[in-house]
Amino acid sequence: MPGISCSWRGDMSFSTVVNGHEIIIDADAEFGGKDSGPRPKPLILAALAGCSGMDVVSILKKMREPISWFNVRVEADQSDEQPKTYTSMRIIYEFKASDGLKDENVRKAVDLSLERYCGVAALLKKAVPLGSEIAYL
Repeated sequence: MPGISCSWRGDMSFSTVVNGHEIIIDADAEFGGKDSGPRPKPLILAALAGCSGMDVVSILKKMREPISWFNVRVEADQSDEQPKTYTSMRIIYEFKASDGLKDENVRKAVDLSLERYCGVAALLKKAVPLGSEIAYL
């Protein structure tokens, strides 16, 4: 069964090892931490961006699309009351306009990621509305 262990390091800091890589999770000073690592909740956004981004790159490479630069941003709305949770998320896939990518292939790659391959997106869609956008810069 997949899982992780998260060890307390003192104050508000924790250490976890994911796929052999250590990640330090901490709070800022206002909440008793020392800002020695990211907060836990934004790591959810990073997981979504990384998971879907890897899918899109893999699919576009299989389509032999000329991708030279790619960025994924995730924006999220958050509730005002405790527990503060994400109430919606939007993934923005950014590409270089000058690469000459076929828009229909880019849209297909994004759709395949969000509808079939990205397990993080599949999980999060059960909890919050998840939108997407493609931008050519």
